[in-house]
Amino acid sequence: MRTLIQAFRTKELRNKILFVLGIIIVYRIGSFIPTPGVDYKVVQQCITSTGSEDFIGLVNLFSGGALLQLSIFALGIMPYITASIVVQLLRVVIPRFEALHKEGQSGEAKLTQYTRYMTIGLAVLQSTTILVTARSGALFNYACTGQVIPDSSPWNLIVMILIMTGGTGLIMWMAELITEKGIGNGMSVLIFMSICSGFLPQLWAIGWGTTGKNGNWTKFGIITGVLIVILVFVVYVELAQRRIPVQYTRRMIGRKQYGGSSTYLPLKINMSGVIPPIFASSILAIPTLIAQFGNTEQSWVSWINTNLASTTSVWYICLYALMIVFFCFFYTSITFNPDETADNMKEYGGFIPGIRAGRATSQYLNYVMNRLNTVGAVYLLFVALIPTVLIMSLKLGTKLPFGGTTILIIAGVGLDTLRQAKAQTEQFQYAGFLFEDTDHKEG
Repeated sequence: MRTLIQAFRTKELRNKILFVLGIIIVYRIGSFIPTPGVDYKVVQQCITSTGSEDFIGLVNLFSGGALLQLSIFALGIMPYITASIVVQLLRVVIPRFEALHKEGQSGEAKLTQYTRYMTIGLAVLQSTTILVTARSGALFNYACTGQVIPDSSPWNLIVMILIMTGGTGLIMWMAELITEKGIGNGMSVLIFMSICSGFLPQLWAIGWGTTGKNGNWTKFGIITGVLIVILVFVVYVELAQRRIPVQYTRRMIGRKQYGGSSTYLPLKINMSGVIPPIFASSILAIPTLIAQFGNTEQSWVSWINTNLASTTSVWYICLYALMIVFFCFFYTSITFNPDETADNMKEYGGFIPGIRAGRATSQYLNYVMNRLNTVGAVYLLFVALIPTVLIMSLKLGTKLPFGGTTILIIAGVGLDTLRQAKAQTEQFQYAGFLFEDTDHKEG
């Protein structure tokens, strides 16, 4: 609160915060504007009769409910998230991408451009899939009796695809504006607001009920208490660091002496962030999507609907846990390279006390990262499986307003935005001190 108060007292930061709020308002308004060609009344009837926690539910969560609304922002920011992750993964496969990453700012700008192109391509593909599934009824789990898209002519579908793709491009542009002229990472801020827009009403509906009479305040109190405890725990773990001491030797360059300082290398417990739960839930949703187009009387379709469509089944929980552990180690190995870190330390005359520079340092960092990843995987499993335990114990069905992914995103984005706001607040305060001191000396 102190950081926010100080930010509002500074004119520049206040303008940045108001700019971010304006972008968020435009983003939320666009989430309720239906795509031309969609029967809005039929869509609203379908939404009230369906609910899912599969991949469609995950995309709907990240779009702030715009997906099932079939609005112009129906795709949300999922195409950009997917493209960003794919570009990061391609660094392992394509040497050109890894070379661009090592070039610095110019290389990162080129990778960002590739990410934008891939985002548009994925938006075209995903918008086509959404419209096809909406027309067949699979988007609403076949609980919709009306015709969502009355005119199914090719020209009308092409126009709808172009509008949804354009909406994704507009969201990407607004997110970059927030990053450039506002506070925090633009994509993270939009994800945060999308989740909160559906999270808080669903949480309140548990206690108050849909009609104001059929609520359960006992369940509301238990869920709220568990949510607060989990958020505190997540914040504590996300801020925790394993600090590896690093010593720099003294070097003489000309007549000046450099180095001789000691610092540390901070390593987070959960370096993979929210990627493992997202990847795991997305992959497990693929068989469910395929099964929706199959015959329900076939054995494989029946097995998938029984064991993988429900997030509380034993098969789903086991596969979900194994995938989280796998992606925790896999994604960390991509984002953190011990060999590269050890080479950079050696180049600048740094070493870990008691560890020889070079290969021994790389092996030591790899050993530490494996231990941290083990703890991080257990932490992600604990946070990701708590919603499933609550669903089974409180018999809530699929009405739980939060999941492990939701909690991680809320805590992570909140901490990152607050950290940037605090840094910018201190920057403007120091600038003010410098200007005041300069004016005093000149006077």
